[in-house]
Amino acid sequence: MATNVALLGLGLMGKPMGHNLLKNGFALTVWNRTAARGDDLVAAGAKRVATPSEAAAAAEVVITIVSDPPAVESVLWGDNGVLAGLKRGSVLVDSSTVTPALARRAAEACGERGCEFLDAPVTGGTWGAEKGELVFMVGGKAETLERVAPVLGAMGKQWLHMGPHGAGQVIKLATNLILALQTVATAEALALVRGAGIPGEKLAEMMQASMGRSKLIDVKLPMMLEGRYTPSFPLRLMNKDAGLALELGAESGVRMPGATAAREVMTAVERAAKEDVDYAALARYWQKA
Repeated sequence: MATNVALLGLGLMGKPMGHNLLKNGFALTVWNRTAARGDDLVAAGAKRVATPSEAAAAAEVVITIVSDPPAVESVLWGDNGVLAGLKRGSVLVDSSTVTPALARRAAEACGERGCEFLDAPVTGGTWGAEKGELVFMVGGKAETLERVAPVLGAMGKQWLHMGPHGAGQVIKLATNLILALQTVATAEALALVRGAGIPGEKLAEMMQASMGRSKLIDVKLPMMLEGRYTPSFPLRLMNKDAGLALELGAESGVRMPGATAAREVMTAVERAAKEDVDYAALARYWQKA
């Protein structure tokens, strides 16, 4: 079992993932563009380094979880990037949400260096990251996934093999697209109910007893009712993911009218927001109307 892990990206998801790695006994090296975000992890026993290449050189398993494709490209291929420091035989696990094409490109670059690669985006929100209950959607070799399973097990409750390199990203984009469409539909239905003079709580009560019940309804509808939008998964990232899904649809020749409409709503709310908000804040689109 690998004991030396590097974690790059200490945002809402990465930081609690790092704490769970430490709690499970892994030697952890961390890097973040804003170094101070790693202070509490260093206090808990992690080693902080100055560059992604230093982090990669210290580890058998390297995990990256950053915001978007340009950030992944910078961390992997930039000056003193991960790929410059990877040790032969190590495994790079990218848990960012990016394009399948970028995942395949990273896999090829790792292969050229005698290393393995997995695209392993996650779902579960900040509460899942904090509890160590994330779910990983994994693209790559099944034997590589088996090799890093103990590391993933420190951070998550399940890891599903989706197929070859890039498959994890395809499934993640599709999953987030469903969540985005559900959220838009929920916010619109809530506006419809309130517009007819009925309390929104009545919609929540009925949804709990109907085919429409889901974890999203359990978590996001209460946020909409209260107007409480502290980000567990920021709208800016959900909007980014919807854009990536639309790009994939265009490449695949798949028409996506629902996704197009949802992206328009997300973009409007994101542009109007004066702070970082959860994607449940899509309800603001109809509240303003």
